[in-house]
Amino acid sequence: MSVTLITLLKRREGMSKADFTAYYEANHRAIGEQVLSGFASRYVRKHLHPLDGETQEFDADVVLQITFPDRQRMEGFFEHVAKPDIAAMIAEDEEKLFDRSRIRVFTVEEHESDLPQVD
Repeated sequence: MSVTLITLLKRREGMSKADFTAYYEANHRAIGEQVLSGFASRYVRKHLHPLDGETQEFDADVVLQITFPDRQRMEGFFEHVAKPDIAAMIAEDEEKLFDRSRIRVFTVEEHESDLPQVD
């Protein structure tokens, strides 16, 4: 059974939303692809834009969704990224991008409704 993680990420203070998105997609994304390769089956970044245009202090800037084929693969990933050289590489890049004190990671329990088809 697959396991999905959702991570809420906030950009570091003083970084514009446009610069955050550009750096994430040009740089940090590639690190994610590198370290997730062989472990995850899906790596999706969902950049958030408030409907009212107002960013609140508590808001996240991106929702990261990572899906693993099973719990064993997820645990293997966490062991992999805990290696000192890999952990240091990730942390160094995160410092350029995120308010690391606000990173929140969740496992997902999904319940889906069957809705009628939209014409």
